[in-house]
This record gives sequence, structure tokens and C-alpha cells, in this order.
Amino acid sequence: MISANDFIPSQYTHSIEEGNFQWSAPSNIALVKYWGKKDNQIPANPSVSFTLNNCKTITKLAFTKKNTSTALNIKDDFSFDLLFEGQPKEDFKPKIQKFLERIEIYLPFLKDYHFTIDTENTFPHSSGIASSASGMAALAMNLMSLEKALNPGMTKEYFYQKASLLARLGSGSACRSVKGQVVVWGNHTNISGSSDLFGVEFPNAIHANFKNFQDTILLVDKGEKQVSSTIGHDLMHNHPFAERRFAQAHENLDQLILIFESGNLEEFIKIVESEALTLHAMMMTSMPYFILMKPNTLEIINAIWKFRNETRIPVCFTLDAGANVHVLYPENVAETVLQFIKNELVGYCQNGQYICDEIGNGAVLL
Repeated sequence: MISANDFIPSQYTHSIEEGNFQWSAPSNIALVKYWGKKDNQIPANPSVSFTLNNCKTITKLAFTKKNTSTALNIKDDFSFDLLFEGQPKEDFKPKIQKFLERIEIYLPFLKDYHFTIDTENTFPHSSGIASSASGMAALAMNLMSLEKALNPGMTKEYFYQKASLLARLGSGSACRSVKGQVVVWGNHTNISGSSDLFGVEFPNAIHANFKNFQDTILLVDKGEKQVSSTIGHDLMHNHPFAERRFAQAHENLDQLILIFESGNLEEFIKIVESEALTLHAMMMTSMPYFILMKPNTLEIINAIWKFRNETRIPVCFTLDAGANVHVLYPENVAETVLQFIKNELVGYCQNGQYICDEIGNGAVLL
């Protein structure tokens, strides 16, 4: 059994003065939802997600070794500049500071360098699509590239497991944005290699029906999140239905193992939509309680149900902890579903905005 201590390095074989790396990392959409966590970003239940392809964060990390004669207080602290789309972004800095504090035990060289982190998203920042998953994953990949330069003997498996572990400490779901195409995070009896510490590629058979699966993201509400993920997860601590919910996630994951193998789209739809609605039910039944859907979210859901009943086309929805709707469907019905989206659903989107995406392969070194 791998433990977090296995990722604490003893010493480095090489040194490096300065350089830069650039990685892109995608967003992901959970099919079985992670909602509720223990200490150190450990999930209360396992989750499984599709890695996306087009919605991603591109982050360049430049680093320069600090001068040993530098004033002691600077030498003993984290030193970084943060740019978003080329412009200084002060309000992101506290989150990065907290992230570096959390991961220092695993990357003891962090205080030896000054970093310039330059990051951008391929999707509008205020679009209501979670950018913390792709952003933290991209940053983790860059930091691991630097560690690999300090320790070139590192194995590929260790590199990716540790990158996912680091990303998780920045944002839980970020650990599912390192690899593709279907990623499991959280210990689950029937998935070999699964771990609470990092995400792993789904190891079992996946039917052709799920290859190149499409995800069209309908931007219903581009405002700031009504409730932060951290607060949302915390609400599960004394939640009256928490234990049953965590058990349900395990049951649904077991079902999905069979569904992925058989290609049964009807059963896939049942699990995915039920998981989305359960996530929102947890928020509606917590104390304090929240309704994260908007009237247009419900209009879209009802329109999808009506369309599916009338056409028998296997299209379904899932939701994150917000009002936007992810419309999921196989590639072979893409033309018909996109026409339906344009004709009937775009009117419910803010400014008619939506993003076409599909399953992707995870983080990429640029």
C-alpha cells in the first residue's frame, strides 16, 4: 500500500540554477461525484471522471535559484510572482501561497527558488467552469518537471502519481486532471491501484461506445460560485444523509465498472443523472442549505428528458456544484444532438454561450 510518506524525497542528485517549463492540464467532469472530504484533501468517497480536452489551463513556470547572500527572511520564505494572461493577479496569490505551504514537505526545494507563474485558460475565466482543477494540475506538472530535473532517475509512474498527489493538495478534483481519459480517485475495493492519495487511469475495459464521448457545456450562469467548494464539502460533516451518500457512491462506481465494459448507455445515463441530482440534493438538505440550480438549469434538464424520450437518442446531463449543465453524448450522435442544443437549449444559456468539448488525454508538456 502506497503512503504519502513514499513521496517525500531523501536527497537530489543534480542541481539546476534556472529554467522554465510549460504544461497544459485539462478540466474534468465527474460522473460519480466527490462531495465531502477528510483532513488533507482525502475524499470521503471515490469518484470517477471524464478528462476533458478543450477546456484547459496553460501554465508556464520560470524559476531562478535565490542568491545565498539574499536576506534571510526572503531565503526562508516562498517567493513567487503570479501572472494571469500576462497581467499580475494578486487575488490568486493567497491560494498559491497556501498550496506551496501544503506541498513543501514533498518538494523541499521550493524555498530555494523564485518562481514566475504565468497562467491562462482556454475558456473564459468567469464562465462558471471550475478552473481550480486544471490550474492546480498544470502547476503541479511544472513543479514535478523541476523535481525531475533535480532527480533525473525518477520513474514515469512516480512522476505522474506524485503530480496527481500534489494537485490534490491544491484542489481535490485537480488530481483527476493529470491523466486521461477516465480517471478514478479514491480507494475502491473493485478497482485495482485506486488510491485516496492520487487519481489513476481507470484500469478496466471501456466499451467503444465511450470512446470520444462528447461534452457540451451550457453556460447558464457565469457568476461567482454561490458557495465555495471548501464550504460545500464541509457541509457534509454533520449531514443527515452523508453516510448513505458515501455508500451510494461506491455502489454507483461498481455499476459503472460493468457499464463501461458492456457499453450499456441506458444504464450509464441513469447513474450519471442520478449522481448529478444527488450532489444538488446534498446541498439542498445541508445546514445551511443552498439551491445551486437556476430556473434555466431546470428548463434544460426537462428539455433533454423530453428530447431523449421522443428520439431515443442516448443524451444525458451532469452538473457540477453550480447552475451550468454538461450535456454528455456519444460521438456517433453528435450532429443530431448539437442541432438540438442550438435549436432548443442555447436560449437558456447566458448570452447564448456554450463550449463544445470531448474526452481528452490529460496533461501535456508544451
